[in-house]
Amino acid sequence: MSRVSPTHRAVPRKPDDTYLRELGYEPVLTRRMGPFGNFAISFSVISVLSGCMTLYGFGLNTGGPAVMLWGWVLVGVMVMFIGASLAEVTSAYPTSGALYYQAEQLGGRKWGWYTGWLNLLGLLGAIAGIDYGAALFTGALLNLQWGFEPTPGKIMMIYVCILALHATLNLFGVRLVSILNNISVWWHLGGVIAIVGALVIVPSHHQSVDFMFGEFVNNTGWSSPLYVAVLGLLLAQYTFCGYDASAHLSEETTDAQVSAPRGIIHSIGWSWLAGFVLLAGLTFAIQDYAGTVGTATGVPPAQIFLDALGLAGAKALLLVVIIAQLCCGNAETAAASRMVFAFSRDGALPGSHLWRQVDRRTSTPRKAVLLSVVCAALLALPSLYSPVAYAAITSINVVGITPAYALPIYLRIRNRDRFQPGPWNLGRWGVTVGTIAVIWVVFVTVLFCLPQTRPGGALVSVETFNYAPVALLVVLALAWGWWRKQGSSYEVPAQNFDRSASTYEDEVV
Repeated sequence: MSRVSPTHRAVPRKPDDTYLRELGYEPVLTRRMGPFGNFAISFSVISVLSGCMTLYGFGLNTGGPAVMLWGWVLVGVMVMFIGASLAEVTSAYPTSGALYYQAEQLGGRKWGWYTGWLNLLGLLGAIAGIDYGAALFTGALLNLQWGFEPTPGKIMMIYVCILALHATLNLFGVRLVSILNNISVWWHLGGVIAIVGALVIVPSHHQSVDFMFGEFVNNTGWSSPLYVAVLGLLLAQYTFCGYDASAHLSEETTDAQVSAPRGIIHSIGWSWLAGFVLLAGLTFAIQDYAGTVGTATGVPPAQIFLDALGLAGAKALLLVVIIAQLCCGNAETAAASRMVFAFSRDGALPGSHLWRQVDRRTSTPRKAVLLSVVCAALLALPSLYSPVAYAAITSINVVGITPAYALPIYLRIRNRDRFQPGPWNLGRWGVTVGTIAVIWVVFVTVLFCLPQTRPGGALVSVETFNYAPVALLVVLALAWGWWRKQGSSYEVPAQNFDRSASTYEDEVV
């Protein structure tokens, strides 16, 4: 951490609840999460065993091994810039509202409003992407075990069951979520070691280093190698989403001014390393490229396991991946529900009086949890009709949450004289790092609104349409309409706060 300029003296470390009251909120959530638990929730949400695995087939078609591995390195570097800048702002404003609260404090009410809606879209898209990916892998396991045919309808049923499981687990309170996240960290690390170790040791045939780092594949229908290569960055950019979970759980974390920013940075760093090892191990063990792409299981990593390790080994490793994905989805549900709770606490959502209610016994915003999983279920419905809908779901996550990361960073740069850094900060490097982060976010946001496939020469069809920009426009239109109707009553309490613990208690059920 760099030294802070004397003209921008850092906010000293203060007792958590004291500082939260200074920021304008009466504490109602229980601080049962330590520094490791805060890191664990972001690490679990990033989940290389979810993101890398579920979009591995997309990567095989969109650039191939070279784009997957080199893209992972490049995107990891750029995400570290975003994460460092976001960690700096989080240290100054450690609240459950996270991004939207930060944007409001640095830019005003309307900035906070639109940042919150983008953040919410990204978080709900993340639940959909993670849990639908877990459903796909569960379908592949059932296919290997009992010959289950993973049709879109059956996958949707599995998906709804997974959402119901995550809703149930999150209703029991943050203590259970924290315990599961702690387990998740070791499960992910152990899972990567087990998968890569088995794929390196067991099969007699492996791909060459030249293949892994130099083989370019284009099955998208687009003729431009450059366009295909940048599209292939979606695998890495989607995986590196969700580290704002550390900020959203900051009101339930001890020493949040330091623990939350460290959770963001450490989760990105460890995921960067683990993800590269995982992608390299999978690619190294490909036995039949075409067979892997066209696998009957519907999940290319499952075919790699099957070809390299046999039926028993494939089923064992699939189970490892599915459990990791379930942990990831559970952590993302927790983060999204806290965002719903915090945004509703400031009256920014339709029906806010419902979603901000907190259960007396568990200190959990239970209705916010239920709303989060219902919205995620709706986002995945196009998967019943479109074979490329899963990539679109992941794009929704990226085009929603990534701009939401950039907005408070941009405002911290633009209003640098009014920004008072927290105890974790970048010092004199804050503006430089933040500028690089914002430029990258603009690039990937535009990129992932573009068409991803063009089979048969058709520019757009029902089967290939990327509906991520439509979801983005719908949410922005809803945010604009609700602002016109309700924006005048939207007040982040740090600027207009007159709510005591007793009046807030009336919202607790």
